[in-house]
Amino acid sequence: MATLSIIIPAYNEGPTIHRILNKVVAVELIGDIDKEIIIVNDCSKDNTKEAVNEFIMENNTARVRLISHEINKGKGAALHTGIEHATGDYLVIQDADLEYDPEEYNLLLKPVLDGFADVVYGSRFMGGNAHRILFFWHSIGNKMLTAASNMFTNLNLTDMETCYKLFKTGIIKSLNLKEARFGFEPEVTAKVARVPNIRIYEIGISYYGRTFEEGKKISWKDGFRAIYCILKYNLFDRSYLKI
Repeated sequence: MATLSIIIPAYNEGPTIHRILNKVVAVELIGDIDKEIIIVNDCSKDNTKEAVNEFIMENNTARVRLISHEINKGKGAALHTGIEHATGDYLVIQDADLEYDPEEYNLLLKPVLDGFADVVYGSRFMGGNAHRILFFWHSIGNKMLTAASNMFTNLNLTDMETCYKLFKTGIIKSLNLKEARFGFEPEVTAKVARVPNIRIYEIGISYYGRTFEEGKKISWKDGFRAIYCILKYNLFDRSYLKI
């Protein structure tokens, strides 16, 4: 039986992380695929670790693992840790908040299981699914970053910065990923685009965005880091595979 590894980086999500974990555990995957859930606690200052351990105790039939960083390293570093420990055939990234719907894993899986795709991005800017209306300048910024990334990778993505990216696990494990914080998205896009004969697909997903008061963490500074990473990993640091 094939397995989907679900990587969840978490920082200070204690009050709500059980809600996303309930959704992840409840979803039934197409193709009889099993789930491996890996939560990486990035040295949270709240009760995230305790909340996850309590969830694991109450849901001992699910394959849920908690890995904790002893110091705060950033979202990208948490993803690196999760990817390193993943054992599934496929791998998807899931934020610990409630902005993305795990029921849509099946949308991402279908092009892979049908034999068309190796990587699938879930786009918040295409399709007819529900989208919360928030932050005009953030949406413009995302589209500009995606356009800049596409210019160098020669892809035609509509949402490079999306959380929902699904990979055949061997592909993501083969990449030499370096970005410890919010530069993960442009870096992984630049590097996966250079894999020979890679088949990248995109599909529309829902988006239930949060406000800053509700816990959204990304800021305009992360946009400048993304621009830096687009230039760095497409022009100056073009190595992409682990040695």
